[in-house]
Formats: sequence, structure tokens, C-alpha cells
Amino acid sequence: MKKRDALFVAIAAIIVLVLWAAPPETTLKIPLDDTHRELQATLEREGKKATEKICRTCHNEKDLPLSKDHPPKYRCLFCHKFPESDQKGDSKDSTKK
Repeated sequence: MKKRDALFVAIAAIIVLVLWAAPPETTLKIPLDDTHRELQATLEREGKKATEKICRTCHNEKDLPLSKDHPPKYRCLFCHKFPESDQKGDSKDSTKK
């Protein structure tokens, strides 16, 4: 085994160990209640950007303010996901239709 190959294996092992030790996901899932069902349908039809605009109609400074340390407010679906068992609009599945 060459020195370069050994270095590659060592770096790959470190990456795997770091990912293995990562904490579990703590971001809240999007609830599948009547209020949020429209979001899932919009996500399937129009994509993330259109859906995230709908999020801001309720999650804003007046109605449901976000915490001060909340990351960018315009990227809701980057972190918040629909529960996987009910997720039908996954981009991988939409190519199979």
C-alpha cells in the first residue's frame, strides 16, 4: 500500500468516525396537521421556494415569531422536514412517476 493510499484510508476513517459520533437530529419535523398539509402539496407541485413563502404567512414576527438565534428565516425546509413515513413528494420518487 502506498503512502498516499494509507493517507486516504486514514482520512476516510476519520470522516466516518466523526459522522458516527454526530448527535441525533433535534430539528422539529413539520407536523402533518390540517394547517401544514397544504405545505406538503405545494412542495410536491411547486418546490421548496414556493413552499417556504407559505411558511412565512404564519411564522413571522407578529403571529408565530421565531427565536432570536434561529438561522436564516427564508430556508425553512433546509432543516425542517416532513416525517419520512408520510413524505410522498421526495425528489427521488418524483422521477419514477
